[in-house]
Amino acid sequence: MTALLELRGVDKAFGSVRVLQGVDFTVESGHVVALAGENGAGKSTLMKIITGIYRRDAGSMKYRGQEARFANARQSMDAGIAMIHQELNLLPALSVGENIFLGREPVDSTGRILWGEIDRESRHWLGQLKQNIDPRTETGKLSIAQQQMVEIARALSMNAEVIIMDEPTDSLTDVETKILFDVVDHLRAEGKGLVFISHRLGEIFQMCDDVAVLRDGAMVHQGPVSEIDEDTLIRHMVGRELSDQYPFVPAVPAAVRLKVEGLVARGVREVSFEARAGEVVGFAGLVGAGRTELGKAIYGANPATAGTIEIDGAPMRIGTPRDGVRAGIGYVTEDRKLEGLIQSHGLRRNMSLTGLFRFSGSSGHIDKRAERAEITDYINAFSIKTHGIDAVVSQLSGGNQQKVSIAKSLVPKPRILILDEPTRGVDVGAKREIYTLINELKAQGLCILLMSSDMPELLGISDRILVMSNGLLTGSFDRGEADQEAIMRCTVAGLTEGTVQ
Repeated sequence: MTALLELRGVDKAFGSVRVLQGVDFTVESGHVVALAGENGAGKSTLMKIITGIYRRDAGSMKYRGQEARFANARQSMDAGIAMIHQELNLLPALSVGENIFLGREPVDSTGRILWGEIDRESRHWLGQLKQNIDPRTETGKLSIAQQQMVEIARALSMNAEVIIMDEPTDSLTDVETKILFDVVDHLRAEGKGLVFISHRLGEIFQMCDDVAVLRDGAMVHQGPVSEIDEDTLIRHMVGRELSDQYPFVPAVPAAVRLKVEGLVARGVREVSFEARAGEVVGFAGLVGAGRTELGKAIYGANPATAGTIEIDGAPMRIGTPRDGVRAGIGYVTEDRKLEGLIQSHGLRRNMSLTGLFRFSGSSGHIDKRAERAEITDYINAFSIKTHGIDAVVSQLSGGNQQKVSIAKSLVPKPRILILDEPTRGVDVGAKREIYTLINELKAQGLCILLMSSDMPELLGISDRILVMSNGLLTGSFDRGEADQEAIMRCTVAGLTEGTVQ
């Protein structure tokens, strides 16, 4: 095999903090290399060095046998290196075609953009992903999964030799993931070199030829996937044994905390259910089933047009997120970049944003000392890797940003916590920390609604599982009777029957 990309002894520091230490990394032609590691291990920094966003402090990088030092992302792109970002880098107000060819628009001899060619080429690359999306559609009107496919189509359109995929399946359904895997197989057969970053360990063993593991900025392993098992991979990642991946603690029977009757909202069709204090109720369903819309309707971000919500027996009028917070509801969005966090602000401002009323007295002045003390407690409790309490959120890894988003929802001290894809883009060690936190919150009496597309996660930590399809509740399972096959039957019931079971 020929090394398309080869890094040797790469160092990178930000101030006094060493992020990468003597890293060696190789991507061969026709190979898919998994890059694994906990959040904050240095994966994003290493990829930003490869793509020209950061400059390395020491070490060498060869691309196609030649020494390479890219001054910016455009230079790496022009050289044939493309990256599919975990945090979508699309402009929602532009069309799909404009996003796919942004900065690379085909023009005629007079400099006019060739819109017909953009439309034709966009349809071609979306077709490779079996996506029937009109390139003229405004990108912001697409689902998160569809936007992820647009991001992938953009990378494919560059005809790059090295393609970096950062958590590409996080928002995709099983069907879409299978399509992507077929595309990866095709690219591998063409001799492309692919870097596959995923916290879903099953995908690494299913898709990749080699696996490289970063831990605390150092490369601790790189070799064939066939020569390693999952337990060993986890041990390389976290530096310790990690047993009991889903540390479930049974719920203690308690009073009904949340009662929803006949709720109707955008994407939600007359949904009724109850959830108890100290219980985790999981919500399963395909992308577009209505799980997110239901969570937002309860919280007040997707105004209900009919139905009632009761909390601890008291009727609630919830028309805005402010109403939801005041009613004692916390909400963690599936899209932390667009909806969950203000990327240009620091941890303290983000985490206390919805709970500032807890730190202000009758005068309206914020008790900064109390605010800083509580935020510091959350940073320590969640093991958030940061340079300080006021570090800018955009500088954190995706997993650490997710921890900030969860902490933000807890600062107002809610009675009900809605978690929409809480472990998306989070490594195995941090996932277990989040599951342990969920158990602690259960023990404190919180009522937790868990919306997740990760079936093992739902089966592993839920006390009950409700299934949604086409905006309807189509199934309900106690923990002991829930299995993947039964749940999957219910996920399509609403599409074919249109009735609540």
